[in-house]
Amino acid sequence: MAETQNIEYKESWRDEYLRWVCGFANAQGGRIYIGIKDNGQVVGVANSKKLMEDIPNKIRNTMGILADVNLLQKDGKEYIEINVNPSSYPVNYQGEYHIRSGSTKQHLSGHALTAFLMEKTGYKWDAVPVEGITVNDLDRESFEIFRREAVRNGRMTKEDLNINDIELLDHLDLLVTGKLKRAAVMLFHRKPGRIAAGSYIKIGRFGEGADLQYQDTVEGSLFYIADKVIDLIYTKYLKATISYQHDVRVETYPFPREAVREAIYNALGHNNYADGVPIQVRIEDDAMYISNSCVLPKDWTLDTLLQKHKSVPYNPSIANAFYRAGYIEAWGRGIQKMIEACRALGTPDPNYTILGNDLTVKLYAHLNAKESSLKVPKYHDDTLDDTLENALYKQILMLLEKNNRLTQEEISLQTGSSIATIKRAMKQLTDDGRITREGGKRYGCWKVNQLKESD
Repeated sequence: MAETQNIEYKESWRDEYLRWVCGFANAQGGRIYIGIKDNGQVVGVANSKKLMEDIPNKIRNTMGILADVNLLQKDGKEYIEINVNPSSYPVNYQGEYHIRSGSTKQHLSGHALTAFLMEKTGYKWDAVPVEGITVNDLDRESFEIFRREAVRNGRMTKEDLNINDIELLDHLDLLVTGKLKRAAVMLFHRKPGRIAAGSYIKIGRFGEGADLQYQDTVEGSLFYIADKVIDLIYTKYLKATISYQHDVRVETYPFPREAVREAIYNALGHNNYADGVPIQVRIEDDAMYISNSCVLPKDWTLDTLLQKHKSVPYNPSIANAFYRAGYIEAWGRGIQKMIEACRALGTPDPNYTILGNDLTVKLYAHLNAKESSLKVPKYHDDTLDDTLENALYKQILMLLEKNNRLTQEEISLQTGSSIATIKRAMKQLTDDGRITREGGKRYGCWKVNQLKESD
């Protein structure tokens, strides 16, 4: 019988083989045979009586587990079988954690050790309580974004949300023994980097090869990032082709917004923040690449991910809050929705690859809406807020051109921006002479002014 995932041969006993016992206990269990060569030939052991006493005692004393140790014979030669059962809790040998993977023993450390311990204990990374950060340290705008999106997407009602922030966090299961979970800090703190380095998104526009033309870093709470990043991509990094259908202006972007949105929100919700690596969005003429650090569920492969599957979030607490805000699904339908969006636009299905802990989805550009004609400066001085503010101004002007009697509340609903943001934007547009109010509040309307070229 050859060595397998559950069988290991050793010609003679050495105490270092206790690490192999530890590895089997932390995996699916297995058997170690002492007195057998790697090719399966029995060579026997000379000190079997002593080993039959020493081995079980050393296993019990160093790891706190029991193993079934048996003395066997073949062709007149004695050899020992150590039968190790899988353990329901993490087992360590002299402070080291080992695990059997395939036909090898691996020493766990860093992220792999963290993931293993969380899996064995049932504790998820985002559920760990945080010291030194309270509800008062969280970001007011992030709570406003959540409340707005939860109502807009029909996941919660205004009555559900008519509670204070502490009650809301408790309702979302983001508190443990009165302390904030990591998920609460990631979702609502303006600087989540205090507990997880790399908790931001990097966006880059590339030409040929390594030619980085310009880039942005989107930082803040996960709700703040989710609220800003899609608009940033579609206002600063992509250009729509213009066509007309029955005198109606139609804008076609090279990548389907719903697919980009789904990919980025999934990356935010399921990213392995313990790795400290930011989510990255690389945009080229022909493709967009969205990458994040991932840990697939146990026994899952890339094929499992691409097939119909139930939702098994890596960050359950973050995923639950994202679901309540309407950002992600709870049925594992995200990839299917992306495929449908791509096919509706007429682009190939998304392509997924996994390299180490890195999961990348590649979206293909529409043939008739590629970015090659987009002229951009080599460097940009605009801040993220400047870029999004300008995009909001354009959105408001377009809405008022279509219906000049819209109220600020209606504009807020149509743009997805808070009423306070709309009031500030419209005041600025008024001050700049771009819009003028004609008539009173009740029966008046807005006039969009066409400015001269020099303006």
